[in-house]
Amino acid sequence: MSPPHQIFLLSPANCGGKRAGFLLRKDARSTLARRLRSDAGATIGEVFTFMSGLYFRGKLAYALAFAKPPDDCVGVQVIVPGRGLCPPGTGIDLAGLRAIAGIPVDPGERRYTGPLQRDAARLAERLHPTDAVVLLGSIATAKYLEPLKEVLGPRLRVPREFIGRGDMSRGALMLRCASEGRELTYIQGSEPVLGPKRSSAR
Repeated sequence: MSPPHQIFLLSPANCGGKRAGFLLRKDARSTLARRLRSDAGATIGEVFTFMSGLYFRGKLAYALAFAKPPDDCVGVQVIVPGRGLCPPGTGIDLAGLRAIAGIPVDPGERRYTGPLQRDAARLAERLHPTDAVVLLGSIATAKYLEPLKEVLGPRLRVPREFIGRGDMSRGALMLRCASEGRELTYIQGSEPVLGPKRSSAR
C-alpha cells in the first residue's frame, strides 16, 4: 500500500493591511505594483508573500518541501477569498486583488465560504480517507477551520507547534523546518483540542 498523501492549504495574506496598501493605492510604484497593472500581472504567491512577509514565505517554503499529493492534484493550494483554493502560481492583476480585498474572511460570508467549500469538496474527492489536508494558518479562530472541517472532516490537520505561537514565530519555524528537512507534528483540526478562540491575524 502506498503511503498517505499530504496536501497543504495556506491561509491568505491580509488584503486590508498596510502592505496591501502599497500595492492597491493609486500612486503605487513598486515593481510588483507595476506588474499588477500590466498585462504580465503577478502570481498569488508573489503578492501574498509581499503582503504577509515572513509568515507567508515560511508557509510556502514549508508546504513545497513536504507536500505529497496524488498524481492528479496540486500539493500546495492557497485560500483566496472569493476564488476558493488556488495554486500559488495562479495569476492575478490589480482588479483581481481589489476583488479579493473586498471579501471578508468570515465563516458567515458566503462569498468566502462558498468557493472555499466547493474546492475543498473537489479536493476531498481525490483523496483517500487516510490522506491528510494540513492547514497552515490561524488555528485560534473559526475562519478557516469551521468551513474546512464541514467538508474535509478528520482529514483536516493542523501543526501542533502552532498552538500559542504568533504569526512571525510560526513563519520562522516553518522556514527552519523546510531548510532542515524537519516536519512538524500534525493533529486533527478540532477546536476543543486547540483551546479557546481568540483574535489572530491571518
